[in-house]
Formats: sequence, structure tokens, C-alpha cells
Amino acid sequence: MKGNERREQAVRLRLAGSSRSQTDALGLGSGGQPLDRWLKGVPPPEWTRRPQAKDGLHATAVAMRREGRSYREIQVEVGVSKSTLSLWLRDVPLTTEQRRLLDLRGPAATRKNAEAGRVNATRRRSHIHALARAQITGLSESELFVAGVVAYWAEGAKNKPWRTGAQLQFINSDPAMIRLFLNWLRLLDVERDRLRFRVAIHESADVPSALRFWSEVVAEPVERFNRTSLKRHNPQTRRRNVGDHYRGCLCVTVHRSADLNLRISGWFEAIAAASSLGNESGVV
Repeated sequence: MKGNERREQAVRLRLAGSSRSQTDALGLGSGGQPLDRWLKGVPPPEWTRRPQAKDGLHATAVAMRREGRSYREIQVEVGVSKSTLSLWLRDVPLTTEQRRLLDLRGPAATRKNAEAGRVNATRRRSHIHALARAQITGLSESELFVAGVVAYWAEGAKNKPWRTGAQLQFINSDPAMIRLFLNWLRLLDVERDRLRFRVAIHESADVPSALRFWSEVVAEPVERFNRTSLKRHNPQTRRRNVGDHYRGCLCVTVHRSADLNLRISGWFEAIAAASSLGNESGVV
């Protein structure tokens, strides 16, 4: 039998369902090498394919794609890489309507995922905040004393070489910080009648509303407040502290407090020095 005839017979047997070993047993390949060439590109019979672990996933992916499902949806279901999906599904056609629906769902899915991410991030931050808050169930007088000294040293008016004899003056936009400062002054037996209050706020804001807000925070009538400091509005500046929640800052001044300001300076230096005791890292 000539070579061409043997080749044609080998291909016919292969297409009829014979395995390679069955075809080779007939002596058509003469050692196997010509048979490899002859059968190149001829698909093997289905029954000769070895079952693979991913065959079921492959079938599921193909079925989902034919339903018009996106790669992301299929990937979640079958749990294989996107490159594997591309290989499995490259020959699975989509109808024009299925492609149109996928194009429409793309931006919606992106927005949905982004919103889910924001919700999860908010929950995570709330959880961390709640755990941290639960760690502090009370505050001793000594702890309030240290907290007040540090808060004032960060936010209060201090003596300078070119300006001595400064009175206590604390300004902040956070009501909680203002309350902490007032509680600290009470701990130091500072009389309430020595306190003066002043609001500093942008002129474009709702000044009467801000005055009422700070009046409630410090439990003092608006009439006891000094004249409001208005910050000139610059239209070219893009400010974020706007809207109903913007109430400016409250400045609390303590009359006859120059000596107390000096004592705070000493207290803070002592706290800072004590914090370095036993610190092996060398941070000072």
C-alpha cells in the first residue's frame, strides 16, 4: 500500500472513531512518526479524551456565557482565572441583544460595586471607632489634668520670647474639645466669671445660627459673647467648611491667667520629660 493510501486510510479510521494505538496496530504508521504527521489537526474521538477535574466547570462556564452572563459573573460562579475563561469562552458567540445588555450593565455594576465598597469601608471605620471608644470607660482627675495640659499646649495661646504675659486663650471648631477645655478649667478651680467667649467665622456663613450653637455648647447666653470675628470671604477660594454644619470656631479667653499660662508651660515640659522614662527606642 502506497504512502498516500495509508495516510488516507489512517485519517478515515481516526474520523470513524479509532484510537491512535488502534490505527498504529494496523501497521499504517510504520513506526509512528508518519502517523503523527498524518493525524495532525484531525480531532481525536471523544471517547479517547481523559476526563479532567475542570470539565464540569468548563461546561458550566459555557452554559452561563450562552445565557449572556458577564465574565465577572461566571468567574464568581466557577472560580477560575480570567485567562482560563478567555480560553474556554473565546468561541462562544453572543447575540447582539446579549452584548447590548452587557454594555448597559457594565457601568451599573461598577457603581454597585463602588457603593458596596463605600458601605463596607463605613462599617469598618465604625467598628474600629466603637472598639476604641469602649476601651475608655472613665477618666480620673489626673488623666483629665494631663489631657487638658496637652490639649492646651497644642491649641492654646502660649508665651513667646517677644510676647510674654499671654493670657489663656483656647480656640477650636470641635465642640468636644471646647467641653474638655472647660472641664479642665473647672478642675483647676478657674472661676466661670473669668471666661469670655467669641465666635470666629466666615462672613458668608449663618452667624446667628452659629452663635446659638456655641451658646448651647458652653451653656452661656449669647449676650455674654464678645463681638463676633468675621473672616472676609474670598470667592476664589474653594472652601469645604460650608453648609449647615459649619459653625466656625469658638475662642475661650480666661482673664487674669498669665501666671496660669506659665504653670501650663512647666506642666507640659514635665509631662513630656516623664513620657520618655523607660523608653528604650531613644525617642525623646
